[in-house]
Amino acid sequence: MKRIYEEAQEDDGTRILVDRVWPRVSREKAKLDLWMKEVAPSDELRKWYGHEKERFGEFRRRYLAELTSGIQKKELERPNKMIDENDGNVTLLYGAKDEKHNQAEVLKKVLEDF
Repeated sequence: MKRIYEEAQEDDGTRILVDRVWPRVSREKAKLDLWMKEVAPSDELRKWYGHEKERFGEFRRRYLAELTSGIQKKELERPNKMIDENDGNVTLLYGAKDEKHNQAEVLKKVLEDF
């Protein structure tokens, strides 16, 4: 996992953006292999959370519920397949400033247990 604003490194492997909204970075600098906006939290949940740390526990609970139903559940198969194809060498990218309280942190744990 890393912020999309950090420089891409060779050891990043497959770079997957897991934000629903495109961050303020050029596509060239992002050096993405895949943008998975469908697996990101819904707009409704993202706006409710607002990156307020005190809401993170409830955000995690609600996001996990989203990840176990609908299109988000189906979309989880794509990064999991890429992880398998690249011997686990995949980097989840996100735009949030907080490195511990964001959707990529929740998604990483889900993918590890998938």
